[in-house]
Amino acid sequence: LLTNNKKGMKKLFTAAIVALSMMFGANNAQAQVQFGIKGGLNVTSMSLDKDKLLDTENQAGFFIGPTVKFTLPIVGLGIDASALYDQREAKIKGDGDEKDITSARLKTQAINIPINLRYGVGLGSVANVFFFAGPQFGFNVGDKNKSIFQDAAEWKLKSSNFSVNVGLGFTVLSHLQVSANYNIACGKTGDVTVSDAANTALQEMLGNGGKANAWQVGLAYYF
Repeated sequence: LLTNNKKGMKKLFTAAIVALSMMFGANNAQAQVQFGIKGGLNVTSMSLDKDKLLDTENQAGFFIGPTVKFTLPIVGLGIDASALYDQREAKIKGDGDEKDITSARLKTQAINIPINLRYGVGLGSVANVFFFAGPQFGFNVGDKNKSIFQDAAEWKLKSSNFSVNVGLGFTVLSHLQVSANYNIACGKTGDVTVSDAANTALQEMLGNGGKANAWQVGLAYYF
């Protein structure tokens, strides 16, 4: 029975591949690949394990890099992917009894690769509104360790991270694109360790680490 199920799944998978190939072949004239450049602003929101004892302030950053858009031969559907240099900053400061500790500014520098599935509605090549969502893979290219709070603790960034984008945008004349999205970090961006093991108050305030989500506004031009 298991063998028959495997054979059935294999036939179904093969049939789906053949159908997709025929569809792409029949609509090849409709398919379109466009290359371009994309840039924009990050507004980072930092969250830590012990956010009740800590103030976090949004900080602006930026991203820029090449992008490619593939319009599928299915009305409204497309895929885009980019390789972006991404810089983000966030500021954290002690609250309550820890106000005397100097606030810390955390900075990340990464190469992010977002891959989004998009669906657009509108006036064809003249203008359209599109919605998009997809995974993003990030690789840290900046400093991985930073001393914070007068060297009382150390922030260690992850070498890589995974996040998800959800957003919408507007395209004019198939070339100019404006978009806005929320980038949701899946897992910690970095870990925190307190230099002095006896400083339990600081450890309690910081927790074990945190993650950085971001609102992003982007502008792209496709050639």
